Amino acid sequence: MTLAGTWRLRHQRYQLQGEVCEKCGSLIFPPRDVCPECEAPAKTPYTFSGRGEVYSYTTVYHPPAGFEEDAPYTVALVRLEEGPMVTAQLTDVDAEQVEIGMPVEMVTRRISAEGEEGIITYGYKFRPVLRRTRG
Repeated sequence: MTLAGTWRLRHQRYQLQGEVCEKCGSLIFPPRDVCPECEAPAKTPYTFSGRGEVYSYTTVYHPPAGFEEDAPYTVALVRLEEGPMVTAQLTDVDAEQVEIGMPVEMVTRRISAEGEEGIITYGYKFRPVLRRTRG
């Protein structure tokens, strides 16, 4: 991806920012120009919590070009707490530990790198929710 493209998608990739339809109230991710529910213009930014649960998943053993070093890796369909589904790679978890219904949270991780001096692209992935202790 180009530097300009990376810059334009920064809110979507780093903050899980989508949109809310002012007409019907639908929460939309990824952002679109038109609401998929009512076809009204969708322009109002909405930042999702980043929390959700695994709806479905698979493990990729034969990845597309450019992602060979990450294989095998698990990709999940995550239903966000707010409703929309997001497809993303799971991180910080072994494939054998993944379960449908598992609570997950968004984290920012490296997606790709263009050589030693090229653009490093970061974006969202999901990991199991970390248990936090009060202290």
